[in-house]
Amino acid sequence: MLFLFLWKNYSLNLFNLFNCKKKDSEMKKFLIVGIGNIGNEYDDTRHNIGFQFLDCVSKEFEESFTTVKHGQTCKFNFKGKSITLLKPSTYVNLSGKAVRYWVNKEKIDIKNLLVISDDLNLEFGRIRLKPKGSDGGHNGLKDITNTLETSNYSRLRFGIGGNFSKGKQSDYVLSKWNKEELSEFIEIEPLFTEIVKSYVNQGIDKTMNKFNC
Repeated sequence: MLFLFLWKNYSLNLFNLFNCKKKDSEMKKFLIVGIGNIGNEYDDTRHNIGFQFLDCVSKEFEESFTTVKHGQTCKFNFKGKSITLLKPSTYVNLSGKAVRYWVNKEKIDIKNLLVISDDLNLEFGRIRLKPKGSDGGHNGLKDITNTLETSNYSRLRFGIGGNFSKGKQSDYVLSKWNKEELSEFIEIEPLFTEIVKSYVNQGIDKTMNKFNC
């Protein structure tokens, strides 16, 4: 009887230890998603700011993207945290399919998911970080929310302005940056890596306080 008691306690402690290590491992894994459209014709367009954001981060860490299922990924470690950058290949309106696949594959806690998108309602270059919220009319965010069945994931919206004629929204978001925007964009780029570092190291709240300006 004593042996059985000791064995059950040992097994339970071992099980708890395994689960704790598993949860701890998952909490150290982060998925950073940039929304955009694949194809050379979409390079440097306003709707692809998510892809450009991740390109800046990958260059800073001197890592490259690899073509994988439902997109391209770039993986690296930072201060004990495992970071996966994802550029979905499912196009903006179906971004949720790729995000769900990689959240499940990498066993990412939704609290450690950050999605980057463009925003027509913000002035060019303005950054807005939030821990959750509505899709704000963005089809990519809408599909991710519907597919994951939750809006409780962090998102970063990059302002692209709204300088377009009525009925020309689609043309505007799919058009390329003008020279003035490109010049300002170069000055903003260094912030992208700092935002990712802050997010995985300090969390969304402190990152919001630091970069929402």
